[in-house]
Amino acid sequence: MGTSSDILWTAASAAAATGGRRSGDADWAATGVSIDSRTVAVGDLFIALKGPNFDGNAFAKGALERGAVACIVSAVPADLPEGAPLLVVEDTLAAMERLGVASRAQARGKVIAVTGSVGKTGTKEALKACLEVQGKTFATVGSLNNHWGVPLSLARFPADADYGVFELGMNHAGEIGPLSRMVRPDVCIITTVEAVHLEHFANVEAIADAKAEIFEGMAPGATAVLNRDNPHFDRLAAAARAQGLNRILSFGAHRDADAKLVDCTLHAASSSVTASIRGETVSYTLSIPGRHQVLNSLGVLLAVQAAGGDLIAAARGLSQIQPIKGRGLRSRVTLDKGSFTIIDESYNASPVSVAAAAGVLGAAAPGCGGRRIGVLGDMLELGAQSPQLHAGLAEPFRAAGIDLVFTCGPNMRHLHEKLPETMRGGHADDSAALAPLVAGAVHAGDVVMIKGSAGSRMARVVDALKALAVAGGDNNQAAPTATGR
Repeated sequence: MGTSSDILWTAASAAAATGGRRSGDADWAATGVSIDSRTVAVGDLFIALKGPNFDGNAFAKGALERGAVACIVSAVPADLPEGAPLLVVEDTLAAMERLGVASRAQARGKVIAVTGSVGKTGTKEALKACLEVQGKTFATVGSLNNHWGVPLSLARFPADADYGVFELGMNHAGEIGPLSRMVRPDVCIITTVEAVHLEHFANVEAIADAKAEIFEGMAPGATAVLNRDNPHFDRLAAAARAQGLNRILSFGAHRDADAKLVDCTLHAASSSVTASIRGETVSYTLSIPGRHQVLNSLGVLLAVQAAGGDLIAAARGLSQIQPIKGRGLRSRVTLDKGSFTIIDESYNASPVSVAAAAGVLGAAAPGCGGRRIGVLGDMLELGAQSPQLHAGLAEPFRAAGIDLVFTCGPNMRHLHEKLPETMRGGHADDSAALAPLVAGAVHAGDVVMIKGSAGSRMARVVDALKALAVAGGDNNQAAPTATGR
């Protein structure tokens, strides 16, 4: 068992929060919360959620065997030993939500919530990097940003944390509002509003309105941080005011932004930035590439300041960010003669994020005789505009000086046909068919960027490329050394 400061839930506090019935003899204390019996850690409280294809109650025994101190179940499994430590509730998802609400109520730290069409997870990770050097900081793990990920994250939020950073996502209208009312942010960031999930909305303005639901859980004294360069800034600001928020700050290159870009130099794997943050000039190194990342970093600094953090310490923290799997992680694959570089952007894709990735690939430096190669899978949930939005990617890839573009999926065929013949690497029906084509085409010196919506399963291509490595030759590239000023 962990120390008292590590304990998140006791049998008594979890029962009080959920209204559940305690079963079993143990007076347990949990240092973590899990919903996956396969990854339960010693000391976890396991919550047996039900899904369309599974019943978590069936996994309670396995969770206890792996070290869970107790399980929240909606029915007592027959295979459990007598006296197993349980909390029996009517609905395990509702119980997890109640744990989250109770955890938020006892939290003493400042809470920042992040949403937006793109850039949520990267912004959340940047906030974590900036804040954890200033105090005890908790942040959403990965992309736990939906109706079960947010309450799970809240249930893991230590009461003594100085800062909490939570990511809120949505596919449909009406999804962010309930999440915000659970999180109750002191500060929120809306990174941007773009044509993402357009299949479920009448237009991009409707997407902006859905993102504005984040204001519903915020008190009048809270702070909204908005992208001043986005065409929907005024709409979002009006929505914030309609919810009673009187502190609205902005970031971007716009002359009226509170956090304004003064100058930046984009390098292959980082950027040097000078910005004015509410009148204070700050210069720093951002250890991930791309102008879009530079602009998001302005919002991060503004949010840290709004939450009471130290601006200069936060700027230094931006030099320590590391790309994560599926979102810009770089690796070097060593061949018999030479090596090539993978930029793994396979987690998800939208028109704006693919165009930004083209710019990052264009800034990369291939080795001797190497090429810049884009590998793209379908962008999903774009509705009737999907053919035009896919074909429209030809221009950013041409402008970025990309040598070859491989594509897969029925939507990406529109891009393949729009590209100049000299840029067409090849097209396949899906990522499984495309992977061997790309693997057979790469050679030493190449830089290969892979991107597509999650449903396109572009990680298959990443895996196929890594499989080309000679024994012991696949090594992650170290991030460039950088010092914030």
